[in-house]
Parts: sequence; C-alpha cells; structure tokens
Amino acid sequence: MKEMKKQPWWKNAVVYQIYPKSFQDSGGDGIGDIQGIISRLDYLADLGIDAVWISPMYCSPQDDNGYDISDYQDIDPMFGTLADMEELIAEAKKRNIRIIMDLVLNHTSDEHRWFLEAKKGKDNPYHDYYVWRDGVAGEFPNDMKATFGGPAWEWVPELKQYYFHQFSVKQPDLNWENPRVRREIYDMILWWMDKGVGGFRLDVIDQIAKEPDKKITNNGPRLHEFLQEMSRETFQKGDLITVGEAWGANTENAKLYSDPDGSEFSMVFQFEHMVMDQQPGKEKWDLAPLPFVKMKQCMAKWQTELHGTGWNSLFLDNHDLPRIVSRWGDDKNYRKESAKMLAAVLHGMQGTPYIYQGEELGMTNVKFADITHYKDIETLNLYQERLEKGYSREEVMESIYAKSRDNARTPMQWSKEANAGFTTGKPWIEVNPNYVEINAEEERRDPDSVFAFYRRLTHLRKEYPVFVEGRFDLLMEEDEQIFAYTRTSENEEMLVCANFTGEPAECGLIGTWKDAQMLIHNYDGDVSETLRPYEACIILRRKKEN
Repeated sequence: MKEMKKQPWWKNAVVYQIYPKSFQDSGGDGIGDIQGIISRLDYLADLGIDAVWISPMYCSPQDDNGYDISDYQDIDPMFGTLADMEELIAEAKKRNIRIIMDLVLNHTSDEHRWFLEAKKGKDNPYHDYYVWRDGVAGEFPNDMKATFGGPAWEWVPELKQYYFHQFSVKQPDLNWENPRVRREIYDMILWWMDKGVGGFRLDVIDQIAKEPDKKITNNGPRLHEFLQEMSRETFQKGDLITVGEAWGANTENAKLYSDPDGSEFSMVFQFEHMVMDQQPGKEKWDLAPLPFVKMKQCMAKWQTELHGTGWNSLFLDNHDLPRIVSRWGDDKNYRKESAKMLAAVLHGMQGTPYIYQGEELGMTNVKFADITHYKDIETLNLYQERLEKGYSREEVMESIYAKSRDNARTPMQWSKEANAGFTTGKPWIEVNPNYVEINAEEERRDPDSVFAFYRRLTHLRKEYPVFVEGRFDLLMEEDEQIFAYTRTSENEEMLVCANFTGEPAECGLIGTWKDAQMLIHNYDGDVSETLRPYEACIILRRKKEN
C-alpha cells in the first residue's frame, strides 16, 4: 500500500498558468515561445510562484489551439524545440519552480501517427486505438453531437466506418477500453516524468471512459478504474501535482478525484462557481447579474465538503475565461481595489491557488473596435450565428466584450514599450491598449500595486499554516455585499472580509477582531466596520493557550 504523505508540497504551493502563445516572444515572430518563458522565470520567482502550468506546446496542427496533439513527445516548432523544453525544466528547477505539462488524453489529432495507421485498415494494430462503428454513409450510429458543433461521428469511406469525436472532427477520441492505448499513454507520461516535469494538468479527463452507444460522455462507469490505474502506473512513481479538468465534477466525485491517499489526482478543476453569471439554461453569451449570495454558498459548499476528504483548486481566471476584474470587479473606477479584493477572497480559502498570466497585474478585458481584430474561433462563430438569428451588431459585441476567450489571450503586458514588451514583431493578436497604464514594469516598482498584493498573498500561504490547514466557515451568508469567512486551525484563526460591491457596506464583524493582526489590506489606513467600495482584509489571531 502506498504510504501517505503528511503534507504534500502542492498544498502550500501557488501555481501560475501560462498561455505560451501570449506570454513572451523571444524571436520577433509575434508568437510567445519557450525561450521567452525562460527569460521571465526570475519574474515568476519574485512573485513567489512554486509551479507553472503551461497550456499545450506539443506538435499540433493547431486546429484547437494545441489541444489537438499530433506528437506527445515533441515540441511544436512554433514554441521551440525539445531541447528548449529541457532547458526550461532545468532553469525553473534552479529557482525552485516546477513545470506542469498540459496533457490531452481523451483524444489526439487526426494527424497523430496512431490515427494515420488506424485508417489504413481494420486489421491494423492501431485501428482499435480509436472508437469506430460500422455503418452506412449518411446514417450516423446515433444522434450524438460534438461539442464544437455537428455530429459526433465522421465517415471514413475506405473503411466503411465512422469514428467518434467529442470535439473537432480533427480530434478523434481514443479508445481507453484498449489496454494497449493505456500502456502507450502511461509510457509517455513516464517519459516526461523522467525529463523532470513536476506535474500534469489533464484536459477533459472525465470524458475518457465514454460509452457512445449509451450516449455516455463524461463520468463513464470505468472512469475511476482508469484513473486509479493511471495513477498507480505513473503519478505515484514521482512527487507530482496533478489536476484534472472535470466539468462534470461535483463535491461527491471530487472526493474520489482528490482522495488524500493519492489514488487518483491531487485535485480537480470544477466550474460550478464560474457559470453563475449567465442566464439559466442559456449559453455563456447570455449575460446575467452575478447571484452573489448563491455564489458564496457554492464556494462555501466546496470548501466545507472537501475539508479533510479532498482538496480544492482555487481559480477565477484561465485561458478560456474573461478577465475576472472586468467580470466580477470594476475595471473602470476601482480596478486596483477590486482586483486585490478578488485575490484576497480566493487566496484566503483552502486549496491550491492558480494565478493566470496578467491576473497579478489586474489585466482587463479588451474591447477591439470590430470583429476583424478577434482570433478565437468560438468568438468568430458566435458573431456570425447571432447576426443570422437577428441580434444587432451592438448586442453581439457586448457579449463578446464580456465573455470572449480572447480577453484572456491578449499578450502579457510587460512594459510601456511597443507591443507591451511582448514582441519586437507584429503580435499574433493585438495588445490591449491599456498596457501603457497596466504593465509589470510599473507595478513591480509600486509597493501599492496589484502585483505587490499578489506577491504578499503568495508569501502569506507559506508563513501561516491556517491558510493550508484551517477549517472554513462562511459568515454573513445572506448579506448581498459582504463576502466574509473564517479559517480555523489548531493554533490560529483568520478572518477574511470583503466588500464585493462599489458601495460602502456595513460589516460589524470587524469590530470583534480589532485587537487581531492585520495580514493584508487593500486600502491605506485602518479598516472600520463600514467597508469602502471593494475593500478587503485578512486578519489573524492566535488562539490563547489553556
């Protein structure tokens, strides 16, 4: 039986996510690359980062931004070489930073050698690496739809068979029922572990045990069997952080995913709190006010139900989400205050925090003048579809300004220099024009910046055990302005109190903690029982000995 570790390193860690295409270009072609990441490792070390999760950089036709992998064991020339990757792992290690690879194990590219072989014939050894069904042209095996639109089945005339794809037609699903497929995957993971990677983020991992004949895509019957086998064969052979992306996760199956015995993953990404500001039953583009009280209750549920039985991942931003300060904060009147408030609320919770590139600067959504400036295929499709449905251009652009994935993909804002210091060439997507005011160079010089606030938060996790160990209790649950909670451990008690609005808010709790230690505060001066717009603080007191 595997020996349990008392305190895995990743419980104290803060993870930084890099979208490599937009982080730092070293070659002047307008596309971020591995050498660019290496050049910014000191910045990440200064911020207090322990691990860096990088979106896929494997060889890929880029039909789905690199999530369509044609070779798991090589780097796409767009980003550099395998030698560059090895250098990145080594240079990060010198700074006590671990590299987390983004693995896509539900499907491959249709240009992967396995699929090219699979199409050669039913008797080819690789044919059963994918999910096939006999049939007749034009008569699909069933009516299942792909996430990116159209049928989930694609006809291959020379085989007189359909293959199954949950996403793009260029992303055929792997057949996890085949033990040879699983062995190939495990050997590949071990290969990367031998190269020194510190962990893996696993894309749509709850969909590997699909049963298309029964129309089951996620949470299939053999899912946890497969995950536990993979963990035994790979992850448990190293000291890794592993996080599964599971849109179908709930607090019950999250206890399996993140069981402290290490039988599956360290934690999962779940998205329940991130889909609340859209109209019920509608698409993400159909905006609705954030139901603040319900959001608090949702986050509290994950905190309390996983305490001692699992582990939370903490995030508000990633490469698929709009900038949180533009979404739940106020990026016009209180950008710095609301960015800091959101950070305090999140980082005070139990779990491993993830900072998405630029979040630590308070980077905002972008408002390009017209649709021709956007690159994201989802955004471009949405624009055409909604115009055809009769929406006005203004209505469609408002939805895009609020929720387009390109909001998170504009280049990292490093300085006031041309193109924000991201590239000496023409960036693959335009830089947000506000880089002159919002950039890393300016913020690192300012002790009151959003960056300085994030840096303090990353260090607090390592100074005070209550951040990692403390039990969570939600306070003022029905209050429509205040997000307040305590964290309580054996020797420490901590209060996190935040005004989530642009209006003053009464918080009598503050008075009962007046003699406690202020750990961090996003306004100058003392905190009172009337919190200013987006005011937030974290206060600590040590328990008295009996």
